[in-house]
Amino acid sequence: MRISELIERLGRTVFETPFGATAQVIGESPEVAEIRIAVLDEVKKKIQRAGGQALFPYNVVRVVIRAAGDEAAVFELDFFRQFFDEEVRKGLAKEACRFPGDLRVEIRTADGAMDGDGWLRVETVAEEPAPLPEESPRARRSARLIVAAGSANKSEIPLQKLRTNIGRLIEVYKAEGLSRRNDLAFAEDNPINRTVSREHAHILHDKKTGEYRLFNDRWYQRGDKGENNCGLWIIRDGMGQEVHRDARGTRLLPGDEIHLGKAVLKFQVK
Repeated sequence: MRISELIERLGRTVFETPFGATAQVIGESPEVAEIRIAVLDEVKKKIQRAGGQALFPYNVVRVVIRAAGDEAAVFELDFFRQFFDEEVRKGLAKEACRFPGDLRVEIRTADGAMDGDGWLRVETVAEEPAPLPEESPRARRSARLIVAAGSANKSEIPLQKLRTNIGRLIEVYKAEGLSRRNDLAFAEDNPINRTVSREHAHILHDKKTGEYRLFNDRWYQRGDKGENNCGLWIIRDGMGQEVHRDARGTRLLPGDEIHLGKAVLKFQVK
């Protein structure tokens, strides 16, 4: 095939063919048919068999044509790529072959000598999908706890830390020494505060989701309904929801009431 004749024919097609008829004229071109056959033959060679099925594991078919200058500009027109993209998909479908959904055809030109002094080269490539852009952390909304029942070291506390501890004492000691510090402590001795455990609960803030989650830190036996069982539950929309000790915690919503025994906190978000 004389490449110059193909260039001239395609050039006339671009400027003289009525809108919408370009692909039909290209498809009828004997020169383009020669490229089409070469491309489909190379694609068929790369079909693999697995479990009785035909598979084409590549998502890029790259057609490299020897051309330069004005000639190369013709092959870079989008309609040329679209034509071969459709032909490759149709050819694979005819072979009952599965192929990647992101399969695409690229048309490139080379102005230097090619292997074997040829004018056409077909490459198949399996490209890794581009990594998804990392989501930026959601803007942190201002949240706080307000003491509604009980006597704590603070009447309210902003949730500015990743973890906020809640309990009976400010500092909790065990045999090994200091166990933890509570940001909100019900240390005063009164009937309500006595129902709060030393290490009762904590709240974690998730930077990615923007959620605040409540965790039960107490050791207890489920079903213990005694007077001083130091329970932990949420009142939401007038309904009670017990918060058990687990690794996932319970998501807090604006307006939730947090009950630590008989002490009550209100969770607010601005």
